[in-house]
Amino acid sequence: MRDASLIPLSHDHHHGLALALRCRKQALGQIRPMGIQGLKERAGELEEFFSRNLKPHFQAEEEILFPFMRSRIPQSEALIEDLLKDHAALREGLARLDGADGLGRLLFELGDLLERHIRREERELFPLFEKHATPGEAERVGKEIEKILAFANPKSKI
Repeated sequence: MRDASLIPLSHDHHHGLALALRCRKQALGQIRPMGIQGLKERAGELEEFFSRNLKPHFQAEEEILFPFMRSRIPQSEALIEDLLKDHAALREGLARLDGADGLGRLLFELGDLLERHIRREERELFPLFEKHATPGEAERVGKEIEKILAFANPKSKI
């Protein structure tokens, strides 16, 4: 079971995985509307999800979770570096959605990267945190994560 401090991030991951699947299916023409109209709709959904969820999610990881883990769990360093590269690649890809030639390919690639990234956090990063963080540390990290996410989405109750 996931530590309570990480549940808000896992909640975002759940929605991110569903969107990643829709992006890949849309790119393959398996979701209606098909063609450019469907691709543009899915790109809009991805941009909105990024703005509302991923931006604060990345901020919480980059400002709270990753620094804690670097200082407390040195063996997390290489994994965190890879995850930060994923964050940068996702930001860069999202910035190209508006005028992208090859929108279908870009949506597929972003969906694929988002899924791999989320699964890596859930299967590697979070268990490492849960193994090494004390209950007090986890609670403190969780509260800081909640602050960032609540500020970004004031109506949500985390």
